[in-house]
Amino acid sequence: MEQYFIILFRTVLLYLLILLIFRLMGKREIGELSILDLVVYIMIAEMASMAIENTKDPLVDTLLPISILVIIQITLAILSLKSKKFRDIVDGKPTIIINNGKIDEKAMRSQRYNFDDLLLQLREKDVGNIADVKYAILEPSGTLSIFQKSQGNKDGQEDNGSLALPLIVDGEIQEDNLDMIDKSRVWLLQELKKNGYEETKDISFCSFQNGEFYIDMKDR
Repeated sequence: MEQYFIILFRTVLLYLLILLIFRLMGKREIGELSILDLVVYIMIAEMASMAIENTKDPLVDTLLPISILVIIQITLAILSLKSKKFRDIVDGKPTIIINNGKIDEKAMRSQRYNFDDLLLQLREKDVGNIADVKYAILEPSGTLSIFQKSQGNKDGQEDNGSLALPLIVDGEIQEDNLDMIDKSRVWLLQELKKNGYEETKDISFCSFQNGEFYIDMKDR
């Protein structure tokens, strides 16, 4: 009887502890978890499971490593908020699989992503024809974001819509996105100056679409 009481106590305690830990780590949907999040969650779940099964082991042997993992996770999350480069290393970067209606096979190979994966995820988004897709972006979580062509474009008319690419994130210029729109750092700085923005480090987010900028300044 005592053994069952210990198992019950440990189960309830660890359940409440893990619930608290996940709230501390922030609100993210399961499909949006980074690889780092997933590894930490699996390790915590495994340690909790072992602590419930091995009732003879001191509970502190489980609580200590779980606490260390939580501290590491929160520290990395703070670093990710402060540094775009660090965030790209930890979480990865979105990859454009279909760019303006053209499939980028090189990008697919770099992500070990094949046409079966692409067609499956298109079907899951109720898209039956690749020809209907203007942009498809493989997110770091593995989900596929899809922007379909306008009806006019499907009928053979011109479609002037373009993807709103982030050119500045957390004060850092995104060189790769500038290359995608055939623009340079000098061009961006000149355009920002025309609009009254002198320092890119003061800009939280800047995107460019159809000749127009969207700019959000950092909170002071």
